[in-house]
Amino acid sequence: QVQLAESGGGLVQAGGSLRLSCAASGRSFSGYAMGWFRQAPGKEREFVASINWSGGVTRYVDSVKGRFTVSRDNAKNTVYLQMNKLAPEDTAVYYCAAALGIAVFTRVDYWGQGTQVTVSS
Repeated sequence: QVQLAESGGGLVQAGGSLRLSCAASGRSFSGYAMGWFRQAPGKEREFVASINWSGGVTRYVDSVKGRFTVSRDNAKNTVYLQMNKLAPEDTAVYYCAAALGIAVFTRVDYWGQGTQVTVSS
């Protein structure tokens, strides 16, 4: 089992920045691709960004490209999502996800509990 704990959410004005963190604990973090998903009220959960185990491959949904950056520190078992130029449409609960041995998130093995991001206009 891998436990994921997100932090860093909050309320920010449009144009501002937040950095989300996701700390993994439990079994070895090794080999896990990590991702961020979000779910806005009344909408389905959607993929936001992912990073492979080595950190060399990242992917983003088109709506956040150029604004969000995903990174990881394997020594700290932590993945980050730096969010810049936030807009009201980025308001959602953000979830950390982990999947073993994949490059593209076609499945999720573990979910975090989520952290709320609210962007005011």
